Amino acid sequence: MTDTTQPEVTELTELTELIEVTEVIETTDSVDSTDSVESTESTEVTDETLSDGEAPKPAKVGAAGPRPSGRLAQLEQEGDVAADYLEGLLDIADLDGDIDMDVEGDRAMVSIVGEDLDLLVGKGGTVLDALQELTRLAITRETGDRSRMMLDIGGFRAARRDELTEIGTKAAKDAKAANEPVKLKPMTPFERKVVHDAVAAEGCASESEGEEPRRFVVVLPPASD
Repeated sequence: MTDTTQPEVTELTELTELIEVTEVIETTDSVDSTDSVESTESTEVTDETLSDGEAPKPAKVGAAGPRPSGRLAQLEQEGDVAADYLEGLLDIADLDGDIDMDVEGDRAMVSIVGEDLDLLVGKGGTVLDALQELTRLAITRETGDRSRMMLDIGGFRAARRDELTEIGTKAAKDAKAANEPVKLKPMTPFERKVVHDAVAAEGCASESEGEEPRRFVVVLPPASD
């Protein structure tokens, strides 16, 4: 294990204290997190190609060409910094886990794989989201650039994506059948993005309404000719 990046929570000796810190970070950084993800939702898509929770997509050579080697090196560096940070976190929490790193699309992807990692996921992924923000902060401190690294722990995000895809698909079919909008329950930004993608795949449009943390997706039926 390398010591190039020491976790910001090295002074903590109890996992419960660590979780309290992550919950505070999640609350204070919710606006920044939402801003970075909401811009990719439905018709709000601008220049981002992935959002939190979106399934990893391998880089493809298209009209824009392959990713410059310099950008690839930058994303690989983000993964290395994240791995060092998370290894230190696992040591503090006295948990065992393997760290996998990859670069997919235009995002560094880091996963902690192992058993008994529920405490690092939290109810509904709340602790996971906060740990992701902490890890992004560690990357920013090391590289000087804002990171969009995605963290998964114990396969939570992958499983949640499958579930949300089913929800979005069903909502689109219901909207078509009833020819009226379908409102879904409040979701996090990454959850909404997954739903938007599933709805679009069914040929329907969707939009987000409401204010955080009660923001939700509305699935619209196809427009009549």
